[in-house]
Amino acid sequence: MFDESEATGRKGKIKVMYVKSEGEQTNSHRKKEDKRSGFSDKVKSTSSNSKGKQTKNFSSHEQNKPTTVYKKNKKRPQLSEQSQAWLNSFSDNNDNERESHYSPDTNEQEYAISSEQLRQQRKEEIKVYGENACQALFKHRPDAIVKAWFIESITPRFRNTLSYLASIKKGYNVVTKEELTKISGTEHHGGVCFAVKKRTRLNLTDYLNEAGKTDCILALEGVANPHNIGAIVRSAAHYGVKAIIHQDPNVLDSGAAVRTAEGGAEYIQPIDVEDFFDALAILQRAGYTLISTSSHQGKPLSKTKLPAKSVILIGQENDGLTDSTWEKGNLRISIDGTGNVESLNVSVATAIILSNWWQHNKN
Repeated sequence: MFDESEATGRKGKIKVMYVKSEGEQTNSHRKKEDKRSGFSDKVKSTSSNSKGKQTKNFSSHEQNKPTTVYKKNKKRPQLSEQSQAWLNSFSDNNDNERESHYSPDTNEQEYAISSEQLRQQRKEEIKVYGENACQALFKHRPDAIVKAWFIESITPRFRNTLSYLASIKKGYNVVTKEELTKISGTEHHGGVCFAVKKRTRLNLTDYLNEAGKTDCILALEGVANPHNIGAIVRSAAHYGVKAIIHQDPNVLDSGAAVRTAEGGAEYIQPIDVEDFFDALAILQRAGYTLISTSSHQGKPLSKTKLPAKSVILIGQENDGLTDSTWEKGNLRISIDGTGNVESLNVSVATAIILSNWWQHNKN
């Protein structure tokens, strides 16, 4: 089985050289090749299961590598389970978000029930973000905050908020900018986001019972851009407007509108009306003057004194008021200027008109 060849080593010992058979040499060579390639001789690629599909068995090194549940190979911020569940409850189709924390061990029925319960709970909640918007909300409605997220650098400016939330045992998290972008749904979150309960809207009758002799209401017809709405709300708060009527009052609670309002949303009460034109008729009977606005026709604003009790009708960004709404105005005005441009942005025009009302009625 072996050939003895004597050779003297460094210390004079005899070395015995073994000659392996051809089969043993082949197996040894395979073991060395497997070892170099990262596979052990115990791990092999097997073919076929009962359906003829190939099954690939990886080495222990490959099996121990962390797996990912994302379908696309790109990094996404990891959220806590509670934050992810809250985020999913705002999504009409939460399949993509669900993958970020779903595992094969999850009980499918339990997950579905939990998700549906959260969705029902969150129907009466909105997301508010932006530093000024969140500071104003905490000042006026701290009990409305359900949950809060902050990036670390902004926490010193929300020290009172953090102390309050801790004292009443409401959750808040310090997260990264990327995580907050995912939670808030925007990169313009300003480092903070609140989940808050929606305000209870007043109906028109209740509002009129509390209104004073000097009162200005904005009635927005078809204004849909949330940034324009936010800018209008900001100006309205500055000039003492207390209420806004909109055909879709939910747009007043949008995150972008509230952020753009820079805290002004807390001073403006959305009025819930069933019919826009019926509401105008009720206001007219209650002694308010309906003021139609246009960029091309009507009495110049510079020569007009707006009444103490006014409802200012503002039309959509492109076409302004509809003809039927324009005709309802007791007073019809336009903003006079050089005429070098066709019109002003709707939020700018609203601010100029409100300034006129404030100057004549502030006392």
